[in-house]
Amino acid sequence: MPTTKSQLLNNLNTNFGRLKPVGIREFDYKASAIPGIIKLTLGEPDFNVPEVMKKAAIDSIENNDSHYAPGSGSIQLRKAIAKFMADRYGLTYDPTNEIAVTVGATEGIYASLSALVNPGDEVLITTPTFPLYMAVTTILGGKPVEINTSNDQFVLTPERLRQVIAEHPNAKAIILNYPSNPTGVTYTREQIQQLATAIDKTNLVVIADEIYSELVYSGHHTSIAEFIPGQTLVLNGASKSQAMTGYRVGFIAGPQELMKPVSAIHAMMVTAAADPMMAAAAKGFASEEGKQATLEMKAAYKQRRDTLVPALRELGFEITNPNGAFYVFAKLPERFGTDDVKFATELAEQGKVAVIPGSYFGAGGSGYLRISYATSMADIEEAIRRISQFVKED
Repeated sequence: MPTTKSQLLNNLNTNFGRLKPVGIREFDYKASAIPGIIKLTLGEPDFNVPEVMKKAAIDSIENNDSHYAPGSGSIQLRKAIAKFMADRYGLTYDPTNEIAVTVGATEGIYASLSALVNPGDEVLITTPTFPLYMAVTTILGGKPVEINTSNDQFVLTPERLRQVIAEHPNAKAIILNYPSNPTGVTYTREQIQQLATAIDKTNLVVIADEIYSELVYSGHHTSIAEFIPGQTLVLNGASKSQAMTGYRVGFIAGPQELMKPVSAIHAMMVTAAADPMMAAAAKGFASEEGKQATLEMKAAYKQRRDTLVPALRELGFEITNPNGAFYVFAKLPERFGTDDVKFATELAEQGKVAVIPGSYFGAGGSGYLRISYATSMADIEEAIRRISQFVKED
């Protein structure tokens, strides 16, 4: 095996040294090695890809659809996405120049931030949140500004937003992820409209990661792009709503002038998404079968949530209502203190249930656990039994 020439280590991107350890995948990897473990760790739907989408991918392969697609994605998929955005959220995007298909929403995050962030630029990020936003901002030489929302039930209030904007008047962008990973909390239409009003008075670009938009259990998801479309980049995809995580199909939608550099950077990174995967996603976004499959999954997730949340509350965990996604962000009972890493480690090793420490998600996450219910009801019921036994034996 080759050994890196030691002097070369001085040539690495110095921003790597600024990265905070994330630990989610590492924690999951270690917990996976424990015999008999029940994993409530990753945001990985346990459903299979619906048949209509699988058939579309197979047909694409059999039809030799194996050449370079346009950088922004197949026009078939972009038209399907435009239809999806109009049908679900009342948003109008031109599929020719206002939508780009990405290799998952993850690549969309990188492409969007790369088009905006110069060294030293500040990016406002509500926390607790998906750690990739802070990591990508840091790698690009930007400065993440964490807005801790834990004292406001994990919702960014317009008053707090105006305060942060006043403190950071030169911030380049703000990232809003709702429904939220890790909290499951989302915003009402009125709350989003109030945030939009505050942002409209600024030159902030909003990166709205709405990958869980189809998984709202009470009410309806409202995109902030409805109110301030001229300064919003919407990220979404097929991973969560269609259980297509392995197909890696996401998208970015926004005004043409913003999308031009975003699409260019996306194309430089990956050229284009894979044709068969795009054919499958097009069916998911535009067909009635795809819509019904999502509704069936959502109903199952809601049933799991409604089983898990009251059981955890009964055991002394505090939980802010998770009205979206498939996560519960549970505050440790007071007697366990705030060392969520210690608690999660012991729960995995002794209780044989794996969850993710809340401190991995930034400011406001210490003393919490992220618990995913994207797994079977049988596993959830057994996990509740094991967690109950673990906390009662302490």
